[in-house]
Amino acid sequence: MPSTALDSSIFRDIFTTADMRHVFSDEFRTACYLEIESALAKVQGRLGIIPEDATREIVAKCKVENIDFVKLKMQTERIGYPILGVVQQIVALCDNGLGEWCHWGATTQDITDTATIMQVRAALDLVEAEMVKITAALAMLSKRYRDTPMAGRSNLQQAVPITFGFKAASLLAAFQRHRERLKELRPRVLVGEFAGAAGTLSSLGQDGLKVQAALMDELKLGQPEIAWHTVRDRIGEVGCFLALMTATLGKISTDVKLMMQTEVAEVYEPFHEGRGSSSTMPQKRNPISCLYIHATASLVRQNAASLIEAGVADHERSTGPWEIEWIALPEIFLLSSGALSQSRLLLEGLQVDEKRMRANLDLTLGMIVSEAVMMGLGPHLGRQRAHDLVYDICREVVATNTPLVELLARNAEISKHLSRAELEKMTDPANYLGLAGEMVDRVLAIEAAYARA
Repeated sequence: MPSTALDSSIFRDIFTTADMRHVFSDEFRTACYLEIESALAKVQGRLGIIPEDATREIVAKCKVENIDFVKLKMQTERIGYPILGVVQQIVALCDNGLGEWCHWGATTQDITDTATIMQVRAALDLVEAEMVKITAALAMLSKRYRDTPMAGRSNLQQAVPITFGFKAASLLAAFQRHRERLKELRPRVLVGEFAGAAGTLSSLGQDGLKVQAALMDELKLGQPEIAWHTVRDRIGEVGCFLALMTATLGKISTDVKLMMQTEVAEVYEPFHEGRGSSSTMPQKRNPISCLYIHATASLVRQNAASLIEAGVADHERSTGPWEIEWIALPEIFLLSSGALSQSRLLLEGLQVDEKRMRANLDLTLGMIVSEAVMMGLGPHLGRQRAHDLVYDICREVVATNTPLVELLARNAEISKHLSRAELEKMTDPANYLGLAGEMVDRVLAIEAAYARA
């Protein structure tokens, strides 16, 4: 009976995805074990280490449909690890005692770690596919709203104007960096393990490294330069990457949540009948995807810390930290896939209210561009005098609810230097966007170059 949100028949497709669940299923993991055992038999047969008829028999029997999972559960509970149970079942299936050559020279952790890396490889492919879609959605928003002015915010207060395209492009740039991180980490992480009891391949004598190289070639994994049974930075790096990437998704969900507030109302999650409704307040439109992204991204970060803890292992084969990975790594990928899926749905269907963005810019009666006024007056009055004068006028705006431009135009000290038309231009938020558009273009140019590559 399902007992967690990740395997619940009700919640599982909210917090994760079916494809990622498959990668970390018992069936897929066991299929990886069998692929490794089959590949090991093939390369050892080719190298003359085991008889060729043993290779053929082992390869023929290393099929996931041949595994009795009820029996494997009992074997794993008794032994403590699933590998020996899998090997015992294969050995029993082979004719003429040829199965005794299965798992020749290997140790449990060799198979377990290599299978984990195979799962990581498949899981990262799923992650990348979602990242590509999210990147495309952010690029579309960046381009479409390149010149759409809105309030930039600092400490939850209006700061100076930006554009919505600028906001989207800053997130797009982050995903471009995440894409580079993924590209860079693959060669470091997608490395198998085949090292024997204490990592020295002593069981295979002088043939050890030949077998290791051929096995990794067969599995299309990198060959380790040395055993990494208890040096777990590869797994930790994957966790940290996913923590960084989903933290950006958390940033997206946080901004959208805040911008969906009734008093702000600048963007909305995609609308579906009944989505985000309240059981008691019919007017409500709650940010549903944002809530799920926030929750899953938070748990990814917590589990990433667990993977780092698993890196503090003892000697050449550890007593416990390794098993942390068995729990934390699948959860990190499952939760990451949920965060990615919800983020893609959110961004691809995001509803943007440009008129409300403009209206919010005008909420402070022009004070959002007080910096522009101060900088414009600086050459005439000096920076400090300009600052103090604009500060006092802003206080008058608040006290009298009079637009900033009106008070500026009435001020004799200011009107000596700037006309009403110049002040109106200076206090239009759309005229104080800095180099936002050029920066958006730079990010989009990087995206276009990536698409051409």
